[in-house]
This record gives sequence, structure tokens and C-alpha cells, in this order.
Amino acid sequence: MTAHHVIIADDHPLFRDALKQTLGSALPGAAIAEVGSVEKLLETLTQSAGTDLVLLDLKMPGEKGAASLSGLTGLMYLRSQHPGIPVVIVSASDNPSMIRRCLNLGASGFIPKSLPVDQIRAAVKTVLDGGVWFPGEVQGDSTTDELAGLSARLATLTPQQVRVLSMLGQGLLNKQIAFELSVSEATVKAHVSAILQKLGVDSRTQAVIAVNRIAAVDGHEDEPSGL
Repeated sequence: MTAHHVIIADDHPLFRDALKQTLGSALPGAAIAEVGSVEKLLETLTQSAGTDLVLLDLKMPGEKGAASLSGLTGLMYLRSQHPGIPVVIVSASDNPSMIRRCLNLGASGFIPKSLPVDQIRAAVKTVLDGGVWFPGEVQGDSTTDELAGLSARLATLTPQQVRVLSMLGQGLLNKQIAFELSVSEATVKAHVSAILQKLGVDSRTQAVIAVNRIAAVDGHEDEPSGL
């Protein structure tokens, strides 16, 4: 049986090391890579074929051109860019609203960092075996979230559309987005039109408001919007 290939994406070295040791004892022979930024994660995914799982911290910072891909925007980008690779969120937050948003945006699991070691191992094994794992109180609850439909529409965006939407959220103009992505303004305009159509909104402002509604954590403090 081929050994698993797992990437741990978290900006805290001590936590990465602890999680690597936790998984290493449960997954003999597994190749476990560690990255500390969104940029390094994207580079590693490009260079390493056969990744079976990404464990992603939502609060991990981005660098340079990847700075717009932190938070839930990073999750959306990974799901659109690498749809065949399961992404499990590992977070200090256990806010049910955030967990449901991750579920709606295509995450295969959500592991609170406070979870006991044996449950972390069990969660990871469940996802590697083709299942999903979320804390019990939100299992199967995504259909009750009024934003589930919007989440589903956001999940249809292409990787480049996710980046364009994120940059719109930062207030960048079309010419600035074109410069950042090394494309023409006409290409950016085409992406914006496609985004508006997919989200069912009439303006750039409405698109940004829509994605910020998804990224917001109801009354909770410690997860960034990513926009």
C-alpha cells in the first residue's frame, strides 16, 4: 500500500511539529510536509504530486501574491484549484457558524486544536479513507444555514475568479488586479462579469458583501475574513 502524503499548513512551528508527531505515529511511513504560509502551501502542492490531504489553519498568513488567499478565501481557492485533494481545517476556534461555513465551502473536515490526540488521529484517518469529519454538533447541519446556497455558488468559482473576488474585497481596481495577476484589464472584466453571474448579484459591491457574509463569524473574534 502506498504511503500517504500529507501537508500541514500552519504558521506555528511548535504546533506543526506536535501535529506531525501525532500523525506520524498513526500513519506509519507517511510523508508529512510542513509549510508556514499560503504561498509555501501553493508551491508545495505544485511541486509535489500525489498529495492525499491538506491540514489548513485558517489564520495562516499569506505572502506577496498569496496574501489575498488567507482565511476562507484560501479554502475556496484550494478547493477550486485542487478539487481532488481533501482539505481539513485545523483551528483554534470551534465556533459552529465558522465550522458550517467550512463545511459548505467544501472542506472535508474541521478539527479544533483543543481536540484530544486520539480524536485528531481518528478524524484524519476518516478523511484519508474517503469520509468527512466534523464535530458532532454540526454534522449534517449545513442545510439549516441560510447562507448554504451562497456558499454553494461561491464554490463554483474558478481559482482565478476566487483571487479576483478576494482582490475586489481589498478595494483594488481592475487595472491593479490586472497588474497583480499579470493579465489584461479585459480579462479581469470578464472574470468580474462571470463572478457576478455565478453569485447572482448585480455589482462588485454586492459580490464583496456576499462573500464577507460568508467569511464573517457570528459574534466570534478570532478568525479573519480573508478579505
